[in-house]
Amino acid sequence: MRSSMIRSIQTALKTRTSPSSSPSLSHFSRRSYSSDSTPDRKVAVLGAAGGIGQPLALLMKLNPLVSSLALYDIAGTPGVAADVSHINTGSEVAGYMGEDQLGKALEGSDVVIIPAGVPRKPGMTRDDLFNINAGIVKSLCTAIAKYCPNAIVNMISNPVNSTVPIAAEVFKKAGTYNEKKLFGVTMLDVVRAKTFYAGKAKVPVTEVDVPVVGGHAGITILPLFSQATPKSNDLSDEEIKALTKRTQEGGTEVVEAKAGKGSATLSMAYAGAVFADACLKGLNGVLDIVECSFVQSSVTELPFFASKVKLGKNGVEEVLGLGPLSDYEKQGLENLKAELKSSIEKGIKFANSN
Repeated sequence: MRSSMIRSIQTALKTRTSPSSSPSLSHFSRRSYSSDSTPDRKVAVLGAAGGIGQPLALLMKLNPLVSSLALYDIAGTPGVAADVSHINTGSEVAGYMGEDQLGKALEGSDVVIIPAGVPRKPGMTRDDLFNINAGIVKSLCTAIAKYCPNAIVNMISNPVNSTVPIAAEVFKKAGTYNEKKLFGVTMLDVVRAKTFYAGKAKVPVTEVDVPVVGGHAGITILPLFSQATPKSNDLSDEEIKALTKRTQEGGTEVVEAKAGKGSATLSMAYAGAVFADACLKGLNGVLDIVECSFVQSSVTELPFFASKVKLGKNGVEEVLGLGPLSDYEKQGLENLKAELKSSIEKGIKFANSN
């Protein structure tokens, strides 16, 4: 039974048909590469023993673009690494535990994914996590600057609106900052927007594309349903507002449903794996890889902003514009700027205060 299940999963690892197709297991494929020509890629997961880190480690082990998988955390990593290493896919797995092993985990990494930190609990906002997670992110990014300064960094640790600016400041101080290689992972907002839109518009979810711009918390999350495909003319203004609010509050929906026993770990791990896969494809020279991400940007007057980004061999190839917005979306854009600006400044201030 297990072997048939493995074959089923491997059969699902097919070519992604277009840059706008819905995230699925088909993302995790070699696409236009044979097994002989795919470059060796090392991926490090920092916080690999946590609620997001464990399923993320599993998904990255299933990705055939990964040849070496380094799993790091302050505790529990040897067990996670041993467990994941038994999966019969091609990548080699190594576990690293404690600060003295962080450097070895990072050395030679092409992509570093950071889900480290504490999760949200009922009543907490992402910003409530700041005081704990900001320090963790600062420490980890200091090590990245030392041991793998050229790696692409995928920031999952919340609040992303602040932790990405923290990372940028740490890298600037170290003289290693490359704005093309630092990404805030907002893919979960896209995943949710696609799922919610498909359900309401009654269209196949695998065919849906919905850009999500702004930031990664509350009203800073702005799904652009006016640009959603397949187009639906049946949704009322009130339904669009309800879809927007649900996308913005998707994390809270999960936190409350879990009733104090966790946050959005599984869906976040999936979204993180999808975005990491896109980065790997870009690094490997696959063309037309476009995903939404929170990056250094000139799309608005804010220094960081989430929008569609074209990925390539150097990370960000191009930060794409917002495209045409509905009046409701234009108002949402203006409404989010003050909060997003404040979160960005909070991260910059923290990074430069110690």
